[in-house]
Amino acid sequence: MPMSKSKKKFYAVARGKTPGIYDTWFGPHGAEAQIKGFAQARYKGFPTRAEAEAWIDDIDSGKISAVYNGPKKDNSQATPKMDAEAQLKEGKTVIYTDGGAINNPGPGGYGIVFKQGKTRKEFSAGFRLTTNNRMEMMAVIEGLKLLAEPTPVVVVSDSRYVVNGIEKGWAKRWRAKNWMRTKDEPAKNPDLWGKLLDLCETHQVRFSWVKGHAGHPENERCDQLAVAAAKNPEIHSVDSVYEADPDQA
Repeated sequence: MPMSKSKKKFYAVARGKTPGIYDTWFGPHGAEAQIKGFAQARYKGFPTRAEAEAWIDDIDSGKISAVYNGPKKDNSQATPKMDAEAQLKEGKTVIYTDGGAINNPGPGGYGIVFKQGKTRKEFSAGFRLTTNNRMEMMAVIEGLKLLAEPTPVVVVSDSRYVVNGIEKGWAKRWRAKNWMRTKDEPAKNPDLWGKLLDLCETHQVRFSWVKGHAGHPENERCDQLAVAAAKNPEIHSVDSVYEADPDQA
């Protein structure tokens, strides 16, 4: 159903041909053109650009789900959620990851549980100043860097920001537009998205989202590793990209 005309001045498109924030609804460069004909387009209007930006950021980070403006999807034939442990038994490598920053931004850390055949290894690292999203991304990047050669791998993460960024093609679109989300908005964390895309192109990577703090053993372990690393200043490294330009993350 088309969005009716109102006093709203800014339109945030979370899922559409070109996601971003638009200051007009109609026309070839307006929000309507981005969602028209796009299955399950998700968008919302706001009176200010700041509110629109905050909504998009919350969706990207997984804090809220994007509002779906249309008929409810029939999930009766939906694909069952991937069982990472079953994938492991079939010969896939499985990498569990988690990351976060205290008070965001603040001291941060990430944790990795790497499983390949009968091998299980744990890794973690801490940083003196960073963000939740950067730690989630670094965990996946460092986990994939453990692979010595191109490998079919399943990455299990509780970060919708990371999973959706790759699975829904957001990061590829941002890179294709020289790391711009829209003509006026730069994408956040381009340094890490670039590294992650390169690794995903090297390996056969599938992402599986798991709800955080919900009792999943390996996710809980990754969280423990990340928190311990964030709280231990003796092992902290410097997230030099973030500290040089916090606005880009």
